[in-house]
Amino acid sequence: MTDKREILKLMGLVGLFLIIFFLPFGNTTVQESIVAGFEMLGEYAREHVLLCLVPAFFVAGTIAVFVNRNAILKLLGPAAKKWIAYPVASGAGGILAVCSCTILPLFGGIYKRGAGLGPAIAFLFTGPAVNITAIFLTGQVLGWELSIVRLIATVVVAIVIGLIMSWIFREEKGHGGIVMEDDNGEKPLWVLSFLGLQMFFLVTGGLSINPVLKTTLLLLSAIAIIAIYFRFKKQRRRDWITETWSFAKKILPFLFVGVFIAGIISKALPEEVVQSVVGGNKFLSTLFASIMGALMYFSTLTEVPIVQSLMNLGMGKGPALSLFMTGLTLSLPNMIVLTKLLGPKKAFTYFFLVIALSSLTGFMYGKLM
Repeated sequence: MTDKREILKLMGLVGLFLIIFFLPFGNTTVQESIVAGFEMLGEYAREHVLLCLVPAFFVAGTIAVFVNRNAILKLLGPAAKKWIAYPVASGAGGILAVCSCTILPLFGGIYKRGAGLGPAIAFLFTGPAVNITAIFLTGQVLGWELSIVRLIATVVVAIVIGLIMSWIFREEKGHGGIVMEDDNGEKPLWVLSFLGLQMFFLVTGGLSINPVLKTTLLLLSAIAIIAIYFRFKKQRRRDWITETWSFAKKILPFLFVGVFIAGIISKALPEEVVQSVVGGNKFLSTLFASIMGALMYFSTLTEVPIVQSLMNLGMGKGPALSLFMTGLTLSLPNMIVLTKLLGPKKAFTYFFLVIALSSLTGFMYGKLM
């Protein structure tokens, strides 16, 4: 029992036992909340899994296997020009398809191997927040306005934070530089077609168009994807399936748990409490939402159903955006690791900038829209 992970598992089991032991299942509110959790889970399974999440996992698998990550990370080195390094760093989350559990080691790796502090920080901020799955799910569930604003705001704030951190800690650069390696890849034309057709399938699946036309387009794109799939090397095909499954098994269980909890929250949490704390678009509301997001832990995609439930209870658009921006970027475990990686001075400067700028961005969005 010396392994910390085993101790955490034991604590989790004990906590679950205590909840089940003491929870008053005979209480009407408890019963209705549990039913609401399963109802939201059923809604997500019907409306957001087959034509949104599953295609997005395949896209993530394609990016992980066929896109040369070294070619992207090379652009973040200290010798790269700022107008190249920062946009690449802030957009790399969507290209690399990283999730919140993998961003910290990736950040540590690119920073220590050559990336400047500013671009590395921009990558750290956007990595979990702008991956393709989260953006499409946000658009389908909460509307494309909030999804697009979330994407743009995250990228802009990431660049600003990176520039500020680079200015404050001028002497800080990574060490060594990144070495390019030949990845023995496939023909770029086939890779781009393969990825593009999957993106087309993903976008088409979310459109509200004529059902016959939609089904026809989906079938044609699926046939084309399968045809291109068999043009790749056998090992690459296996790697693609393996990576896709890896994303799915890491994300889906946490997503389903998060959706279930979100359903319970939507029923159990009094509407007046939500409205009084994060209702409207006051600056204090966005600040509270930012702090709450920084302290909570969101697995990839679980933030969407939770924010949906809070918005249904009266959360304003501004606080929702602030919660999105900090919820995936920071958490207590993340902050502990970052303090070790960067040192207390740089880490707490980063934490302050994330919370402050996320609060300000949410407040501005709430007032303007």
